[in-house]
Amino acid sequence: MKKLFSLMVIIFIFNGISFSQFPGGGEAYPDLRTDEVALNNWREMRFGMFIHWGSVTLRGTEIGWSRGRQVPVKEYDNLYKEFNPVLFNAEEWVGVAKEAGMKYLVITAKHHDGFCLWDSKYTDYDIMSTPFRRDVLKELSDECRRQNIMFCTYYSIIDWHHPDYIPRGKGDGRPAEKADFKNYIEYMKNQLAEIIKNYNPGILWFDGYWEKTWTHSAGMELYSFVRKLKSNILINNRVDVGRGKDGMTKLSKFAGDFGTPEQKIGNFNRGQPWETCMTLCKQWAWKPNDKMKSLKQCIQTLVRTAGGDGNLLLNVGPMLDGRIEQRQVNQLKEIGYWLKKNGESIYGTRGGPFMPDERLASTSKRNLIYLHLLNLSDNKLELPSIRNRKILKGYLLNGKKVKVVQSDEKITVVVPENSIDIIDTIVVLELDGPATNISPVNIKK
Repeated sequence: MKKLFSLMVIIFIFNGISFSQFPGGGEAYPDLRTDEVALNNWREMRFGMFIHWGSVTLRGTEIGWSRGRQVPVKEYDNLYKEFNPVLFNAEEWVGVAKEAGMKYLVITAKHHDGFCLWDSKYTDYDIMSTPFRRDVLKELSDECRRQNIMFCTYYSIIDWHHPDYIPRGKGDGRPAEKADFKNYIEYMKNQLAEIIKNYNPGILWFDGYWEKTWTHSAGMELYSFVRKLKSNILINNRVDVGRGKDGMTKLSKFAGDFGTPEQKIGNFNRGQPWETCMTLCKQWAWKPNDKMKSLKQCIQTLVRTAGGDGNLLLNVGPMLDGRIEQRQVNQLKEIGYWLKKNGESIYGTRGGPFMPDERLASTSKRNLIYLHLLNLSDNKLELPSIRNRKILKGYLLNGKKVKVVQSDEKITVVVPENSIDIIDTIVVLELDGPATNISPVNIKK
């Protein structure tokens, strides 16, 4: 029996796919664990604002990726000389996030194009070399503190502008023979230390891990470097190379604190924390007349994400003059209005116990289950029974009574027809015991 147990432990360690949270520093730093308090506080926030912005807005093309593709390299690299977003107002940006019900904000301090939105002493390719000459990170970080929003920064490992970064980006004809990637690593670490010291972000949101010069050992070492600068900072899984196609890291040997599904809602996962990043429009950076998601799409995306036990990082792309488009502001205000009425079913909850499908998502806290009925064909819903819990009563989040019948095999919920919401009808089930530790229930037939 002891031999069998030992074999099971070995298999568990080898596979490394079943752990309650990300291990932190990966196999090179097994004792460097994710800060649980910081992680839990972030998960309870559930909703944040992503901001992609830089001098590329002068062309309305995608940040980083359009360099050498839609915009010639030389032209792209000199856009900063014209960048003067005189209508930028940190108070307004953070105020929009707050009014939307967002609890944290992530700004692209440096994208793949290498342009820096702060006053960096390690490069002149930054905001202080533009006609604007104002430290965007300082103004935003200060304003986030004033408005009680957690300030966070995105930082790309890729830097196609830096002379020592290799491989070169598309359309970049500079010779790479004399490039020294070690020099670039030192430059990157200096900048990260600068960001942490001067702006104190709660999260360092890395990207650009996929090019051949970045390695697993480099990812773990960078994770360790950052965590030594700030012990309770959170670092996403893109710091290392273990991220899969679903955005998650399945092997515990890789570094990172949370998974990062992109432009899609992550799968139901209570074991590993995760965050879906998604654009409000189609492009990450501002694009004139870009198609914007409907209010229903936005709210149901947030609900399905929370129902899967993840956070939603919803992206806006401010314009070249520094303003966030009014139509985007209006949409975010509508989301915030919805959250003022229904936020208790999102903030501070855990996903489940009913696993989401096209009809339903569920969240839970204390002894309550919140059923988010998203696409009801009628006013009646049947769900599998939950074990070892009795439903004491059911009601809409606004207090109206709902008929709930529980048997050994199923739960039947009947909502008054005049109470169905076309976006999300929220039914509260009050139980006789804790709701968050009920095993996940698959509702697919």
